[in-house]
Amino acid sequence: MKKVTFNSNILVLLVLVLGFYSPLANGQVFTNKEVGKKNQQVIDSLKTAEYPYVLPIWGQKTTQKGFQLPYSAGIGVNYMYQQSDLIIENLKVGFNNGPMYDIDEIVRFNSAVSTSNGVNIRPDVWLFPFLNVYGIFAKTDLSTAIGAGIYIPNQDGEWTDVMDFNTEANFQGTTAGIGFTPTIGVGGGWFALDMNVSWTDVPALDEPAMAFVLGPRFGKTFKLKNQDQNINVWTGAFRLHINSGTSGSLLLSDLVSTDELQTKVDNGIIKVEDTQVQVDDWWNGLTNQQQNNPINIAKYETANRALATAGGFLNSIDSALNDEESASVQYSLDKRPADMWNFLLGTQYQHNKHWMVRCEVGFLGSRTQVLAGLQYRFGL
Repeated sequence: MKKVTFNSNILVLLVLVLGFYSPLANGQVFTNKEVGKKNQQVIDSLKTAEYPYVLPIWGQKTTQKGFQLPYSAGIGVNYMYQQSDLIIENLKVGFNNGPMYDIDEIVRFNSAVSTSNGVNIRPDVWLFPFLNVYGIFAKTDLSTAIGAGIYIPNQDGEWTDVMDFNTEANFQGTTAGIGFTPTIGVGGGWFALDMNVSWTDVPALDEPAMAFVLGPRFGKTFKLKNQDQNINVWTGAFRLHINSGTSGSLLLSDLVSTDELQTKVDNGIIKVEDTQVQVDDWWNGLTNQQQNNPINIAKYETANRALATAGGFLNSIDSALNDEESASVQYSLDKRPADMWNFLLGTQYQHNKHWMVRCEVGFLGSRTQVLAGLQYRFGL
């Protein structure tokens, strides 16, 4: 070939931003150093043949040293499913652009699970023989399921649930990003270090959610009878980091059944008021010496602070529900994966140097993921 010219419920809404999409690596191809007597003919042909493409840079010099290069450009289509447990912290909520309540102390998340599945398109090029650069373009269905409750303490320091939530929210995100994979192979054994950063735009967010992926992999290629056909197997790890701070605003009517919410809020307000009476009666019944006891002071101050926060929060929801069509909720929070790392296993069938099919699974820890993809490669 001739050379060509060188030419990514309320608390549920608060967690919507936690649904993130974290792409995995491209179809596994690599620059391989041919070794061994049985490959001598291939090695000799590589050293004497003219490299016909512009990319990668130093392609000619690399092949002359006995390295087999994949086609320099490709495009892959991948389906990916991922489910991950999340940790939520520093939660603040407000209604109708009013005061923001720091409810981190009174909210308990029994579970927070983010699920994503979608298709991504990945164009890539080998910029250098040992460095692949790729783009990420994806459309993803996202969901977040949570179990949470609002808790308040009594005079004995015991925390009880006054309002609970168990629900799921579904939405869509659009992802773009860029990735880099330095890699090397010798005699069919190889190492690759996939790194990518992506941004997922969700309408409920003030800013796109950023994710950074690091994925080291070790693998082995087994040649089949046909010279260009092979089976690739690998193991590795997957590390996911997402930007922790998130904020946004949505209509309250888009989140929950307002009738059900009103009932929960009314019951919660009654429980908060009853507990406040109990705390006040307990405190007023103490002697001066008992009231000066640091333990009793800490219990009293903690109870009053939590009851004031819970009461203000529930009353704000109650006021917002008076005009449910225009009521809005504002939120900010920090979030992170429950486990940053998990384990990977993968395999790929290469039909020829143009076409390959890949599957990869991730497990262990609190994250599970599955990827299946088809890739086509060509010279550039």
